[in-house]
Amino acid sequence: MKKDFMKSVSEMKPDMLCLQETKANEEEAMETLSILKDYHVFVNSSNAKKGYSGTAILTRQEPVNVTIDIGMSEYDQEGRVITAEYTNFFLVTAYTPNSGEGLSRLTYREAWDREFNEYMVWLSKRKPVIACGDFNVAHQAIDLARPKENFNKSAGYTQSEIDGFTRLLDTGLVDSFRSLYPDTVKYSYWDYVTSARERNVGWRIDHFLVDRRMMPAVKDAAIYNEYMGSDHCPVGLKLDA
Repeated sequence: MKKDFMKSVSEMKPDMLCLQETKANEEEAMETLSILKDYHVFVNSSNAKKGYSGTAILTRQEPVNVTIDIGMSEYDQEGRVITAEYTNFFLVTAYTPNSGEGLSRLTYREAWDREFNEYMVWLSKRKPVIACGDFNVAHQAIDLARPKENFNKSAGYTQSEIDGFTRLLDTGLVDSFRSLYPDTVKYSYWDYVTSARERNVGWRIDHFLVDRRMMPAVKDAAIYNEYMGSDHCPVGLKLDA
């Protein structure tokens, strides 16, 4: 909020806005986001520890139903998933676990990928799914500035994580940006510590995944790297009404 969040939202005018890594408890998140009067606000906060993880969905159109988490107690402590159901589709915001320094949490991440995959399959049997958020994986070499240096060494670009994302796409989801822009180099995350944004040494790890049944309605997929309020920038999806 101190880094032009309200100005950015006003400029982008999203019908639906999904946030990840809110790092706020439910009361803090609701109070802070309540200033956006035109939106219904739904939050999911971490029960594991304070100031950690967390997600939110803000939507102009009231959903038919909203649920939190994925129904697996081992993975439902960190506020990582919200699902908003609309008449014709589900909108899922997800904050995928980072595999950690030295890949210390890779095993947990692999298990998460399997469970989230099953959740997507379960939803898609009912109606099409749009899943967005920080998936903490660069899927192809074009999706990060230094693929050789990071492969199987850095969280977000191990073969295990790549395979997990591939399996997610194999459920019938489409990486909307890469589908529309197969050769475009654009990033959505830059490391603060190394001032990577100034040098554009980045990663494309924030994605809009769209059920292939809905792809004919996709007008555009965007990476808004002109917005500077975070170490990530917003990504977007434009659909026919």
